[in-house]
Amino acid sequence: HALQSGLLFGYVSLVEGMVERFRRELGPEMKVIATGGLAEILAAETEVIQIVAPWLTLDGLRIIWGLNR
Repeated sequence: HALQSGLLFGYVSLVEGMVERFRRELGPEMKVIATGGLAEILAAETEVIQIVAPWLTLDGLRIIWGLNR
């Protein structure tokens, strides 16, 4: 359990640090979208993520496939 919580909170801190740097560069109006299968777990532990879209990459690939059919 200690390893699991260390991994989770380590990644949460990593994301928060990256978002802080990006916001300094892009401005405070920047939106943060979490993608991937574990996005909801990570988003539940931080306030910096505004949108959770676990299937965003696959949705984009489906749209591209549809346009090229």
